[in-house]
Amino acid sequence: MAVMLLAVACSDADQATNDVPELADIAGADGAAPEGEMAADFTVMTLDGTGFTLSEHLADDGRPVFLNMWASWCPPCKAEMPDINAASESHDEVKFVGVAVNDDPVASADFATSTGITYTIGFDADGTVADDYQVRGLPATYIISAEGIILERIFGAVSEADIDEKLAHWFS
Repeated sequence: MAVMLLAVACSDADQATNDVPELADIAGADGAAPEGEMAADFTVMTLDGTGFTLSEHLADDGRPVFLNMWASWCPPCKAEMPDINAASESHDEVKFVGVAVNDDPVASADFATSTGITYTIGFDADGTVADDYQVRGLPATYIISAEGIILERIFGAVSEADIDEKLAHWFS
């Protein structure tokens, strides 16, 4: 069911966030993880095999997190990843994490590797992280403070300029 919901909301890379269907239009969606609330803790296996746990990162590293949920079958997700990668390389003050949701780990790993993605890539093969964040479409991005608060959620593809603007707004 979660794969169907995500596939329905996944759209062309140039689709505006206003074009994402309202929650009432997607059966079973209760609403996205709200801004201003604590981000749900999660652990995912990562491409490099080390794993990533949000709470451990916040406690040990302390940098805010740019959390992007994507899938290899989602065209706008794939289109935005080079921009996210470029932004990750110019914003060392923020930890960038991409989580492939409801996706074949081999397909998502192959895409991330072939595209040269250098930020942390994790795998949520069973959709648990997407469920916890109440993702209603892909791509979905969450900007999380160093205290673990969801500052902003973004539905739809982002550009490097979008990311630069958002991070400057929250962390300058």
